Amino acid sequence: MIETHDRTETPRGHIPGEPGLWVLIFGDLLVFGVLFVTYAVSLVNDADAMRLSQEKLGRGLGLANTILLLTSSWFIAHAVIAARRGAPGVRRLIFAAIALGTAFVAVKIVEWGGHIGSGDTLNSSSFFTFYFMYTGIHLLHVLIGLGVLCWTATQCDSRGAWTGSFAVLEGSAVFWHLVDLLWVMIFALLYLLRHGGAA
Repeated sequence: MIETHDRTETPRGHIPGEPGLWVLIFGDLLVFGVLFVTYAVSLVNDADAMRLSQEKLGRGLGLANTILLLTSSWFIAHAVIAARRGAPGVRRLIFAAIALGTAFVAVKIVEWGGHIGSGDTLNSSSFFTFYFMYTGIHLLHVLIGLGVLCWTATQCDSRGAWTGSFAVLEGSAVFWHLVDLLWVMIFALLYLLRHGGAA
């Protein structure tokens, strides 16, 4: 009888991933924090013009991408849980996260194409400068994250069970959750926030 080792209980005080990864993550959050504050100041100083451009965004596409990334993060979190249990199917969960992340990229390309086709470009207004800059930087994070997840998927055996370093898997998951968190913040600021509480 083969005994599977359950690692679902992590040691108290355990920090997921490598310590160096957290330096990168906090640095990334600091940079995005500065960018978000800059956007908020511009929204206050030029509210009417910013709102006119902002109303051109499709909230439906933004919401769809939010759901895609949240669901993708759910899959990668369950991949970590399955790996700790020594269960098969980790690769399948990672592939599901990759598929949803790829769908996010496809939706973003469609959204960008629609804006560019209607004349809304990086230089057409202050709002669209922020929009293309922020979503472009975030899309770069998504592509890096997808590359990391693709490499991570190779660290499984023929059953799809995890055989690599748990720190690597946890670090990959943490980075993917960062990508998710950044998008939720971008969605709230660019798609939902209105100066003065306008809907």
